[in-house]
Amino acid sequence: MVARSYTVAFEGVEARSVEVQCALSPGVPAFSIVGLPDKAVSEARDRVRAALAAMAIALPAKKVTINLSPADLPKEGSHFDLPIALALLAAIGVIPAEEIEGTMALGELSLDGSLVPVIGALPAAVAAADSERALVCPSACGAEAAWVGTAKVIAAATLASVIQHFTGQSPLSPAKPGEVTEDRTFRDLSDVKGQERAKRAMEIAAAGRHHFLMTGSPGSGKSMIAARMPSILPPLTPSEALETSMIHSLAGLIDEGGISRSRPFRDPHHTASMASIVGGGRGAKPGEVSLAHNGVLFLDELPEFSRPVLETLRQPIETGEVVVARANAHVRYPCRFMLIAAANPCRCGYLADASRACAKAPICGEDYLGRISGPLLDRFDLRLEVPAVSIADLDMAPSGEASASVAERVRHARERQANRYKDAQGLHLNADAEGQTLNEVAAPDPEGRDLLAKAADRFGLSARGYHRVLRVARTIADLAGEEHVRKPHVAEALSYRITTMRID
Repeated sequence: MVARSYTVAFEGVEARSVEVQCALSPGVPAFSIVGLPDKAVSEARDRVRAALAAMAIALPAKKVTINLSPADLPKEGSHFDLPIALALLAAIGVIPAEEIEGTMALGELSLDGSLVPVIGALPAAVAAADSERALVCPSACGAEAAWVGTAKVIAAATLASVIQHFTGQSPLSPAKPGEVTEDRTFRDLSDVKGQERAKRAMEIAAAGRHHFLMTGSPGSGKSMIAARMPSILPPLTPSEALETSMIHSLAGLIDEGGISRSRPFRDPHHTASMASIVGGGRGAKPGEVSLAHNGVLFLDELPEFSRPVLETLRQPIETGEVVVARANAHVRYPCRFMLIAAANPCRCGYLADASRACAKAPICGEDYLGRISGPLLDRFDLRLEVPAVSIADLDMAPSGEASASVAERVRHARERQANRYKDAQGLHLNADAEGQTLNEVAAPDPEGRDLLAKAADRFGLSARGYHRVLRVARTIADLAGEEHVRKPHVAEALSYRITTMRID
């Protein structure tokens, strides 16, 4: 007799169904696991054996073979402990085999039989719902998995309670979803004194999810402005929250089963490796670009990032997804994020101040900013030089707009875009528009078209730059509540595209 239980193996955000087969056969007592298990899965036999011994359940003096099917799919992670234990318990007759065939399970076993939380409960619950099965998981994962309302989630603290549930001795109640949280402790825009143009550019970037690059001397407020971007972004929609939380679940970032409606804000250090930014490492885990999905990726001191890391951003920016290809893994993660970057004009930072600049000026600026390649620079919709703030401005009382009023304009602009693209597949905001759709929704009036044509010819805009100007102009018109793109909208969009910064 072969007993079966079911679990999942993760390929990016996709959870693929895995059948755990257990067979007992005569021979020298042994416990083997086959089906491309990694080290953590292979060690499950010792954890399962110890957990059963802690409950005074003895294994028969037979050869135990566990097969993880499909056998050619790599199996990684400690979450295979519980389904292996369930298949084994069904094979020796402790629990009815038919009871576990209608469920999926995941969870790590402690040596005393308690269940340890694991990552990936949310995508596992989605897979269970798709296969019309219930999900059995550790109690610490139940609130997270229960967010998939179409799946019945049974959360247990110990293996003994799972056995009692399947034998009918003490049935467990379905788990309930955790709390919906929303971080409202953001830093406010009113803290920023001066820099009205930079705040206007940030509002445009937030409204249309446009990529934004700021350059300026140290202390001009670039990082301060970027840190306030979350305060003007609207909360995640329910579908966005679920999509983002599935990625965070695989990274182990969901706290106590709660799903957050606050948009992610990721700000990795410039020493971050390529695997940490785009994803990879053991198991091809999601990187910062995917953890920032539906949110913001802030790269401070942009030229200090290694050149290979920066160049890997080019494709995700364009496609909204990243493919992590390794010898033993080929996974795809969504990464539709807003890129905000900040850079000094040169290594010393005072290129524009003759009294403080180093002796290598202006060559030092060309060398320093030259680390940002032309193709990457071309992908920024808005580029702005942030001037230094005078001491007189710092002594003045705060007079800037609060984040709440700016957030209201951003919300209205995004609602207009949602209505505009509601019937378009894969389009959500102006940053996603392309091709014929972009030509239809962002076509400027004759004066605006003439201005754009002259600017493109004079400043050598690339085709990508031309289209990004149109997208930004469309967003500016949305912020103004206007149906059509006019010359003033194009002029403002061009002013953020054409700067004095040059990259050789």
